[in-house]
Amino acid sequence: MTAPDAPATKQVLQVQGRSRTLTVVGRTGRQPRPIVLLLHGSHQTAAKLRAFTARAFDRLAADGAAVLAYLDGYKQHWNDARISNRFAARTEGYDDVAFVRHAIDLLVGRHGGDPSRVYVVGFSNGGQMAIRLVHEIPELLAGATVISATQPAEENFAPTNPVHRPLPIMFIHGTKDPLVPYDGGMAGMWGFRPRGLGLSAPQSAHYYAQRNQISADPVTEQVGGADDVGAGRRRVTSVTALHYRQPGLLPVSLYTVDCGGHTIPGTKKAPLLMGRTDLTFDTVAAVAAFHTLPAEVPHLA
Repeated sequence: MTAPDAPATKQVLQVQGRSRTLTVVGRTGRQPRPIVLLLHGSHQTAAKLRAFTARAFDRLAADGAAVLAYLDGYKQHWNDARISNRFAARTEGYDDVAFVRHAIDLLVGRHGGDPSRVYVVGFSNGGQMAIRLVHEIPELLAGATVISATQPAEENFAPTNPVHRPLPIMFIHGTKDPLVPYDGGMAGMWGFRPRGLGLSAPQSAHYYAQRNQISADPVTEQVGGADDVGAGRRRVTSVTALHYRQPGLLPVSLYTVDCGGHTIPGTKKAPLLMGRTDLTFDTVAAVAAFHTLPAEVPHLA
């Protein structure tokens, strides 16, 4: 589901003597608005993530509803939450946490962003970066969505002094992800270039439920199914949600895409080598609903 064309400006920040860039989408508003930070995957940029999703996330900035920014990693990667990270962003000492801090300051000071409503959405390597932010600067965030990434195994977890502050966390993960195993284990590039051990997607959700002090059992919800497909058509993918909820505590949800790949559902069909893309589940609407972004956002498609 694409969004109408929205104005986009590329901006440059100086962070610890290094130039960093981000693309801000939408018009500057007068009233404080939620900030949504988009973090791309490996071998992507802000522009490539925007194209990879057919600009679907731009819907969040429609009519000035939110301040939306796509951030650029260094050499198309992030210095993320994994010890096993060997990208230039790590080996050359790029501080991506500091970059995010500066980006938030820019979006608040220049674009009317609300510092109390900052949400991060990360895909793949960007999802691992979101995990790092949740553990290192949770006081600056109001919530996070992690797509096609899982919590690193304890021996592969980079933050040395994590801050244990509850946050609403949402996961989206395909059971046939060829890069980041849904059931946990070694991530890699189609079996090559191992990128370290991670928990399974359900274990990751449980980890954050415990972090949010939720002791209640999760509730399962079927999101769509075979009966929403026309006669004579077979549904290849389906989506099931696992919700951790408890009164007075911040929620955690895992959306499992059965037979789904390393993709972002409901945006644009990814190349076949990434696995199947479910186009019936609206990721943007789910993000907006989970993080209680402006109510009109889910209905813009």
